[in-house]
Amino acid sequence: MSAEPFSQSLRLRFDLAAEAIAVRMRWVGVAVGFALVNLLTDDLLPGSQARNVPVLNTILTIGVAYVVVDTIWSARGQVFLSAAPLAVSLLEAVFIGLLCYFDTGQDSPFRFYYLMSLVVCAMRYPPDTTYVTFLLHSLSYSALLPAQPTAGFPPWLIMLVSMAWVTWASTRLAMLARLASERLAEANAQLAEANEQLEHRIAERTSELRESQAILVQHEKQAAFGLLAAGIAHEVGNPLTAISSLVQVLRRRTTDEDTQERYQLIGDQLRRIQGILRELVDFSRPASREVSQSDVHRAIDDALNIAKYYKRRKGKRILTRYALDLPTVRVVRDQLVQVFLNLILNAMDATPEGGTLEIGTSLRNGWIHIAFRDTGCGIAEEHRGQIFEPYFTTKDTGTGLGLFVCRQILERSFQGRMELTETSSRGTTFTVLLTDELVASHAEIPVPETAVDHSLSVADSVLPGDS
Repeated sequence: MSAEPFSQSLRLRFDLAAEAIAVRMRWVGVAVGFALVNLLTDDLLPGSQARNVPVLNTILTIGVAYVVVDTIWSARGQVFLSAAPLAVSLLEAVFIGLLCYFDTGQDSPFRFYYLMSLVVCAMRYPPDTTYVTFLLHSLSYSALLPAQPTAGFPPWLIMLVSMAWVTWASTRLAMLARLASERLAEANAQLAEANEQLEHRIAERTSELRESQAILVQHEKQAAFGLLAAGIAHEVGNPLTAISSLVQVLRRRTTDEDTQERYQLIGDQLRRIQGILRELVDFSRPASREVSQSDVHRAIDDALNIAKYYKRRKGKRILTRYALDLPTVRVVRDQLVQVFLNLILNAMDATPEGGTLEIGTSLRNGWIHIAFRDTGCGIAEEHRGQIFEPYFTTKDTGTGLGLFVCRQILERSFQGRMELTETSSRGTTFTVLLTDELVASHAEIPVPETAVDHSLSVADSVLPGDS
């Protein structure tokens, strides 16, 4: 909140609080006035002048009407005649002067209403208004001297001194009250702002902690999978070596061509299984954290080489459109392969049999663009804003960490980002953007029109009898 609106709001709250007190004091004043006029007899009051009770009751009734109007305005959150405070002071000076005149004159108990009026004025208005009110009340009280021959000079002087002292004291107290109210309001505003900042920081730290926990869970799962894969490769590799040795011995002992051909087929399939195991061991090896200049196309090929064994790969075309002479980019290569592999597997999950996954690269505006486009059913509109959040998934067996971890890798490990470029009922496109100093200064390279079909190379990797 800016200083000026805050100051105006604070002033309004103080004025309304002062108005509420003033209204109560006026109700007390008129109630006491009626009691003085109607309950006390003349012999109990000072002064020799006879009181005019009907006129006093009429004046007090007019005062009640004024207080009622003032109360209504206060209930509405407004100050009655706030734009003309001196008019209120003049009315009160005339009102109190008339009460004193028709009561017992200079010695009337109503003279103390001048003091109450000054206190109320000091609470409601600035000091200058209160000092002018003091002058009006002094003139009103002084008018009783020529109007009443019996009035004395010493009581008049004492009353004026009393009004002057009350004016000064009430003005100073009101200023202190305003200052204390302003400082308290400022302290409350600062406290509220600090509390809001604290809540914002707590929310940020909670979000960061949640994201870090999600990344840690994913890394732990990957580490466990790596250990499991290495163990499986080792346990399967030993029997395969023995079987391969036996096949070679049997092949040397026979001269039958048909049998030789069958042994050759067995040997080829054994070597193929051993190749798969080597790839499994390489994939399960702890990822390198070293940043180096890496070829984006080779990273995509490595990811495709791993994805060819995915159970949902069959019956789907994979096309690549690699930009010519694309520069290398400074990244952590193993992490980049992980990002590409996750996007490829997600696309295979989303693409129906007979569909196509197309991967295209280009360089535009100082960024390498790697687009992964599938021909699946797209992402529902209500899910598009949540796909990068941790633990959000629409898969029955998904963890909801894939896209989140990939985005964190791109944004935290090197200069990169991931975007949902397009999604509809005809398919979805995710784009990975990478850059560094070399890429940023390189000329633009478009996506080539010619595509390379990877379907045949992947089909060769399917073992006989696989379904």
